[in-house]
Amino acid sequence: MDSEDSESDDEGQDQNAQAAGGTGNDAGTGEESQAQPKPSKKQAQQQSQNKSKDKLQNKRDSEHSNSLKESVIYWQGNDHIPGSLQETKNTLTEVMGLGTSFDVTFREMSFGGHKTALLCLSGFTNEDVTDEILKRLTYLSSENLSAGVLGSFMNEYIPHIQVEEGSVLSECFDKVLKGMSALFIEGENKVILMDTRSYPMRSPDEPSIDRVVRGARDGFTETLLSNISLVRRRIRDPGLKLEMFQVGRRTRTDVCVAYIDDIVDKTQVTSVIDKINSIDIDGIPLADKQLEEAIIGGGWNPYPMVRYSERPDVVASNLLEGRVILFVDTSPIVIVLPTTFFDLCQHAEENRQTPFMGTYLRWVRFIGIFASMFLLPLWMLLVIHPELKPAMLDFIGPQKTARIPILAQFLIVELGVDLLRMAAVHTPTPLGSAMGLIAAILIGDIAVQSGLFVNEVVLYMAVASIGMFATPSYELGLANRIVRLVLLISVAAFQVPGFMIGTTLLTIFLTTHRSYNSSYMWPFIPFNAKAMSEILLRKPVLSSKERPSFNKTRDNTRMPPSQENE
Repeated sequence: MDSEDSESDDEGQDQNAQAAGGTGNDAGTGEESQAQPKPSKKQAQQQSQNKSKDKLQNKRDSEHSNSLKESVIYWQGNDHIPGSLQETKNTLTEVMGLGTSFDVTFREMSFGGHKTALLCLSGFTNEDVTDEILKRLTYLSSENLSAGVLGSFMNEYIPHIQVEEGSVLSECFDKVLKGMSALFIEGENKVILMDTRSYPMRSPDEPSIDRVVRGARDGFTETLLSNISLVRRRIRDPGLKLEMFQVGRRTRTDVCVAYIDDIVDKTQVTSVIDKINSIDIDGIPLADKQLEEAIIGGGWNPYPMVRYSERPDVVASNLLEGRVILFVDTSPIVIVLPTTFFDLCQHAEENRQTPFMGTYLRWVRFIGIFASMFLLPLWMLLVIHPELKPAMLDFIGPQKTARIPILAQFLIVELGVDLLRMAAVHTPTPLGSAMGLIAAILIGDIAVQSGLFVNEVVLYMAVASIGMFATPSYELGLANRIVRLVLLISVAAFQVPGFMIGTTLLTIFLTTHRSYNSSYMWPFIPFNAKAMSEILLRKPVLSSKERPSFNKTRDNTRMPPSQENE
C-alpha cells in the first residue's frame, strides 16, 4: 500500500511539474509573441489596400446588372449626378470602364475658378466643335460668372445649338455612349450635355439592289440622321412625324417611327409603338431583321411580311400612301409596313417610265415571277403526262433521256444555282466573271454532253432563275424558290393532284397570313377591282386620285376636289 501511495505521489508530482513547465512554455510563447515587431505603417496600408481590392473585385464579380441604370445604382446607390467629380470618376471607372476602355475620355479642367470635367467618346466626338467650345470657356474668369454657374456655362458661354441639362446619371451615360459630350461641374448636381457627335459614315450611294435606269442615285446609309434627312428633303410637310425609341437593354439601338400624321391610321401607329416599347431583349445588333421579327413575328413563314427599301423616293411614296416606316440605326435598310404580295412585285423603274412602258415592264416582271414559281413544276407535269399537252406544245419534253431521273436533275441544278448565288456574294468582283465561265461552260455544258442532264432541264432552270432575279424583293424571290421546290416534289409524287393541291394550299397559306392585320393578298383576296387595275396597269399620276384603301388612311384623297375636274 505504501509503495502504491508513493508511486501515486510521484505521478502527481510529475504531473504538477509538467503543468508548471507547460505554464512556463506558454509564458515564454507570450513573451516571444510580444517580442515580435509590429507591422510598419506602410505594411499596414498595403494590407488594407489589398483587402479593399479584394472586396472591390468581389463586388465586381457579383454584379449582374441588366441595364445601364441598374449598373449605376449598383455602384453609386442612386441614379443622381454626384456633386463631387471624384465620385463621378469612380462611378465611371466601374460602369463605363474609364481607364480600361481607351476611347472613354474624362478630361478634367478648370474654367472661371471652377473645376470641370468633360466626358466623351473619342471616336464619336467632332474635334472642331469641341475645341471651339473649350476655347470659348478658357476666356472665362470668376468675375464673369453669375450666381448660377451651370446656367451661365450653358446659356452664355457655350456657343452651340444643341445643348441641354441632365439630372440623371444613367441617362447622361447613355447619351455619351451615343456620341454626345457631358460637362460636369464640381458642386453641381446637374450636367451639361452637348451634341458634338460625328459618326463614321459613307456617302449616300445608289443602292446595289434597287437600281433604276432613270431616277435618283442617292440611297440610305448606316447613319439614321442621314437617312431621315433624305426623306425630309422629299416630304417637306409639317405633318411628317418622326418618333425616336431605343431598343435593347445593352445596345440601346435607335429606332425611328415615321408617318404623316393626318394621313396614317393612328391605330396602326399606336400598335407599332406599343410593340416596340414591349421589346425586352439585350440588343438587336442585326438591326432591321431582328426588329422585324420582334414586331411582326412570322415564325417559319418563308414569305416576307414587310417590305424593305434602300431608296428614299420609294419610302417617301409609301409615306404618302399612309404607311408606317421604321428606320433603324446602323442599317441602310428601311422597313415599310404593312405590305402585300403585289407590293413586293413592284419596282421603282416602272414609275420612271411612261404609263405604257411602265405597264409593259410590270407585266414582264409578273411573267418572270410566275415562271420562277410554276414553270418547272408545269414542265415536269407535262413530261410525266404527255397527253395533257395541247397540239401546239408538242415540242415540250426531253428529246432524249439522261442517266439521272428528272426530279434529281432539278434538285441538283437548284442546289447548284444556290451555291453559285452564295459564291457570287463572297467572290471578289474581278473574279466574278471567271466564276460565271466556270459555271456555264465547265459545269453546265460538260454535264449535258456527258449525258447526266437533259438540255431542257438546264434551259428551264435558267429561265426560272432569271425570273427569280427579276423579282424586286430579294426575300420574295427566295420564298418563291422554296415554293418551286415543294411543287416539284409534289408533282413527282402525286402528278396532277399534287400540283393542284400544292397550288391550292399555297393560295390558302398566303391568304390566311396577314401583314400587320392587313390582308397579304389584297386586292386579289379580298377582291377590289379598282385597286387590282392599278396593280396590273401603271396608270398616269393624275388618274390616281385616291390612296389605296388597304392602308385605312384618314385622308384618302390625293388631290382636292377642285383639281379632279381639271
